[in-house]
Amino acid sequence: MAGRDRIVHLLRQLEKAACRCPAHSHTFHQASGHDCGRKTDYAFEMASSNIRYGEGVTREIGMDLQNMGAHNVCLMTDNNLSQLYPVEAVLESLVQNGVNYKVYDNVRVEPTDSSFKEAIAFAKKETFDVYVAVGGGSVIDTCKAANLYACHPDADFLDFVNAPIGKGKPITGALKPLIAVPTTAGTGSETTGVAIFDFEKLKAKTGIASRAIKPTLGIVDPLHTLHMPERVAANSGFDVLCHALESYTALPYNMRSPCPPNPIDRPAYQGSNPISDVWSRHALNVVAKYMKRAVNNAEDVKARSSMHLASVFAGIGFGNAGVHLCHGMSYPIAGNVKTYMAKGYNVDHPVVPHGLSVVLTSPAVFAFTASMCPERHLEAAEILGADVSNTKREDAGLLLADTLRQFLYDLKVEDGLSAVGYTKDDIPDLVRGTIPQERVTKLSPREHTEEDLTHLFEASLKLY
Repeated sequence: MAGRDRIVHLLRQLEKAACRCPAHSHTFHQASGHDCGRKTDYAFEMASSNIRYGEGVTREIGMDLQNMGAHNVCLMTDNNLSQLYPVEAVLESLVQNGVNYKVYDNVRVEPTDSSFKEAIAFAKKETFDVYVAVGGGSVIDTCKAANLYACHPDADFLDFVNAPIGKGKPITGALKPLIAVPTTAGTGSETTGVAIFDFEKLKAKTGIASRAIKPTLGIVDPLHTLHMPERVAANSGFDVLCHALESYTALPYNMRSPCPPNPIDRPAYQGSNPISDVWSRHALNVVAKYMKRAVNNAEDVKARSSMHLASVFAGIGFGNAGVHLCHGMSYPIAGNVKTYMAKGYNVDHPVVPHGLSVVLTSPAVFAFTASMCPERHLEAAEILGADVSNTKREDAGLLLADTLRQFLYDLKVEDGLSAVGYTKDDIPDLVRGTIPQERVTKLSPREHTEEDLTHLFEASLKLY
């Protein structure tokens, strides 16, 4: 066994010396068994909600709940959606199938710890046996949290919140079934065990990440995306774009540390891996083909349907691989918002929509990370329309950054962080808000310092 282990060790050393690129990192990952003394992980696992897709498939949800034997359903949505077709279609199916339900329609767009707690309090007042979330990521994430804490009534709110902000305890108790009906083509929350919120005390986003909170079923009905205003469609799509790019370029799973001593400790965000790669790359292809059409024409059913599916594809990809710097840096961008009021959002508070906060740093981020996996950055640039035939590996980051800038310009994205209210004086606060996001930032393929983050924010103040 000693000779075999030495060969394994030498092969790994050769692999690392040759290239740290994720495109090459999966060629050899043999393990002789689970060794708690390892520094990095040796395995990955795939988890996703069941997904049902089809135009008008929402009509089946009442039958699903009847089949589950549901007696008291909690339906969560927001004030805007409560008046629109998606909620109307769900309620019609529930009534037709004799399902008892109660509606909570006070979900906050870009939820906070306070708004999570309000929804949790509502869930705890009743004995709900199934949860239904009708909305975008804000609604689905809020419903996940309500289900979790209603099923763990003695838990402190920070018990399950990601470390280092929360305690990051594993979820061991059973939750009630949750059916998610997404109405935007962006977050992929219907597929993942992640719930994100603004932690008001820190003015930064954090969340809960556990396979235990992923929905039981995602009902993906493309008819629900036809109501999205142009800027909502754009910002939702940018989330899909960055989910795909970040998960595809994330640190490989077998370079992520530490190696979990118990499989329950293996994080949902594991690093890039051969299965997530398939979903992320395919999502990027769909974004390249259909996103501009979906944004520019709300009646283009093919384009909006395709982006809805791309959101699912990218959700499966990043839900198991993770994201990195664009998302980690986005959390303080959204959390420190001053007066910016995004177009197309009917809200009574300043908001930098999640997808916008993520994509504004993408040119700078991918210019920075490309040196660690240039082949993947070149492949992404080519998928997005760039000519890579004469591009050197060392220029991969600049090419992808330029390709992204053009893509954002074509879709009328604001000209950098300065256009949403930030100045150079705000950068120290943005850096401080990024540092606690190690759950995602540690998956960057390139290590980074506070000084690097400062430069990335500075480079993102203006895009064009």
